[in-house]
Amino acid sequence: MPEAPGEPTLPPTAEEPEAIDAATAAARPVIGRRASHTSLRRVLADSFRMFDPRHEVRQPVMFTVWVLFLFLVVLTLFPRAFPDIAASYNPAYYLTISLILFLTLWFSHLGSAIAEAQGRAQADSLRQIRGGLRARRIQSDGTTAWTPSPELKVGDIVEIHAGEPVPIDGDVTQGAALIDESMMTGESQPAVRESGGDKTSVLGGTQVIQGTIRVQITATQGHSFLDRLIQLVESSGREPTPNELALSVLLASLTIALITVIGTFVYLADFTGIVRINIATLVALFVCLIPTTIGALLPAIGISGINRVSKANVVAKSGKAVEAAGDLDVLILDKTGTITIGNRLAVQFVPAPEVPVAELLSAAMLTSSLDETPEGKSIVRLAARRGAPPQRLDPGSYDLQPFSSERRMSGIRLKDGTEAFKGSVAAIEAYGALLPPALRTATTEASRQGMTPLVIAMNRRALGVVLLKDVVKPGIKDRIRELKTMGIRTIMCTGDNRLTARAVAGEAGVDEFIAEAKPETKLEVIQREKAKGRLVAMSGDGTNDAPALARADVGLAMNSGTGAAKEAGNMVDLDSDPTKLIEIVSIGKQLLITR
Repeated sequence: MPEAPGEPTLPPTAEEPEAIDAATAAARPVIGRRASHTSLRRVLADSFRMFDPRHEVRQPVMFTVWVLFLFLVVLTLFPRAFPDIAASYNPAYYLTISLILFLTLWFSHLGSAIAEAQGRAQADSLRQIRGGLRARRIQSDGTTAWTPSPELKVGDIVEIHAGEPVPIDGDVTQGAALIDESMMTGESQPAVRESGGDKTSVLGGTQVIQGTIRVQITATQGHSFLDRLIQLVESSGREPTPNELALSVLLASLTIALITVIGTFVYLADFTGIVRINIATLVALFVCLIPTTIGALLPAIGISGINRVSKANVVAKSGKAVEAAGDLDVLILDKTGTITIGNRLAVQFVPAPEVPVAELLSAAMLTSSLDETPEGKSIVRLAARRGAPPQRLDPGSYDLQPFSSERRMSGIRLKDGTEAFKGSVAAIEAYGALLPPALRTATTEASRQGMTPLVIAMNRRALGVVLLKDVVKPGIKDRIRELKTMGIRTIMCTGDNRLTARAVAGEAGVDEFIAEAKPETKLEVIQREKAKGRLVAMSGDGTNDAPALARADVGLAMNSGTGAAKEAGNMVDLDSDPTKLIEIVSIGKQLLITR
């Protein structure tokens, strides 16, 4: 990818071919590998370890079966220790009943072991991504030195070339590159990461496939996003869900009731002498009557639900969130970065009367060719798509005029006296350019539709307007329509004014919107909905969304968001797609039906 105009050239570096090979290979450890946790031997070993009473006691029903199994084993091995049973003792019969109880317990353990093995395998794969990474650290004298990722500190600058992995989380401070994030997010399409905009964040373990960038390290080993993902995967699935707790209480109550009924029946049969019942037959009858199947599958169902969510590129911190998603009533969406891309992008040029479009495009290109802001870059891209040639500016031939709060416009002054500026209507008029009535009408209409008009002026003459818009993410309207068909009401919260909020809400198709919202506003909405007995989900990506994400029944944080948002939510979406809740809701509903 070509470097931005005027970008400083990176200093030369002495390359180490063998080090480059090692660093490049470090990004590929998981391809074609199979985690040892998924091997049959490990799964079988784990299923037998679950015969430990400390594990069995967590499930009252299966613990009862375990106690009866041990009793029959003792009775089968030492029948003479029970004089009342010795007379009717049949070794083959007792051994068969003991074997059936053993298989009942073992199949329960096997289901849980397989489900847990899948979670461990995912964590293992993530560790393999992390292992052995290193990068060129920029020294104080401008040279580079290969440094292992554990030795990198926050604030260090590293240089990464095409084919090399990103050693740890950081922000791009210079250059631009295509990044392969498929190992982290599952998205096959490379992502553009560049300095000067909102697409600066890179994740450790991803790989540069084109371009050269310098990255400032923002996390240390053990505290990166990859490390947090590993911790989430390893700790997920063990918290019982509300339905699981309720079912466990119900099953325990039924078991106690059946023990009472069968105990009373044995006492009455023995007291009246009508019939003598073999103890093994009683145990078999009891195990057949109690709900062993439900009790055995409860943990496996919960863990499998979390694993199914992980296949949708969502990391769930607990089964409770997955289960709650199946009963959702309300979804609260943040606008910026969730419904919209998050930056104002140029969408249209409107020339002034009698001004050729080519002249407006050339002026727009001149005002923004050295502008490193997302808005400036989008103006250059739009002008290039409309046919404007790139501007070639020699060093020393221009004087850059960056945006300031006093001037409220930005642009460039060339040494030959040419001036080109872009800014608000008021700023350009203060600069001395008069707007024709048609152009003023266009800016007013654009503002009413929620867009931001920037006037382009050259040599104090208004040439036209470029309209900036916070673009709604592609396909968001269709996904929100799907949520509506599932009976989920959508509410958009934004700090923008009502005009902008209404325009975005109408384009996205949400049911309601709340404009000029503060972080506490989102909390108030969640509390109001929950007070009405509704289950609420919140999807967001900013630090200001963290309190609401923590309060919601389902808090879905975007992977592209801040660390505070990811910590507060009980789910992290690696694809940063707020409508991913459609898949999560479907999985949650299937989980409830299975129970």
